[in-house]
Amino acid sequence: MTASLQSHSHGQTMVLTISNPQHRNALGPEIYAAGVEALNVAENNPDVRSVVITGEGSHFCAGGNLGRLLANRQQPPEVQAQSIEGLHNWIETIRAFPKPVVAAVEGSCAGAGFSLALACDMVVGAHNAVFVMAYSSVGLSPDGGGSWSLMRALPRATAMQLMLCGERVSAERLQALGVITQVTAAAEALPEALRLCERLNARAPNALASIKELVNDAVTESLNTQLRAERDHFVRNLHHANAGEGIAAFLDKRPAQYR
Repeated sequence: MTASLQSHSHGQTMVLTISNPQHRNALGPEIYAAGVEALNVAENNPDVRSVVITGEGSHFCAGGNLGRLLANRQQPPEVQAQSIEGLHNWIETIRAFPKPVVAAVEGSCAGAGFSLALACDMVVGAHNAVFVMAYSSVGLSPDGGGSWSLMRALPRATAMQLMLCGERVSAERLQALGVITQVTAAAEALPEALRLCERLNARAPNALASIKELVNDAVTESLNTQLRAERDHFVRNLHHANAGEGIAAFLDKRPAQYR
């Protein structure tokens, strides 16, 4: 069975499901390309206000397919470099996507699967989820932005421990460290992620897009530059129709209806 990325709608949320269950939803170039395409289409679709990424069955994603990686050792280095570029295109697309992206994680979340979850804006992990930067266990180093994400989320010593030792980490520990958003019961990660998205979908899309852009830029920009960006986003959003609706709804003590 060929690995694929399945897509379906749940209200205003697009659900992307990594489908490669015989290999614990291991990733491959066809999934990367489908992920980029799906987000590019969703960006221009006003009916889609959020995205959930999850895995088919009882696992989120075991990372790269080791059989494919072993075969690529017999190919020129450019073959693997091109494959990683495909993954990185997807990661960058998720980060730049102007709508919230939530990972719903059950079971294994390893290697590039962990990097993929970290690229999302929020992560809902089940009690049975196991997160591991597995690269060093097979003589490899991180890809998919895993080192970038962990070094911004954690103290250096903790990030290094996860990457150097390849330790298995529970959802509860990652929540305590501030890496993931919330922990839920087994088999409830996707339903809980969808409930979270319903809350996000009720908010002004333009405001959420501004927040995501500001947060992405905040780690590299100076305070002065960030303050200017906040000013510009605030003024632009104030003059958007959604601000008029939001302020009026608050004063009228009624739910806002954002477009």
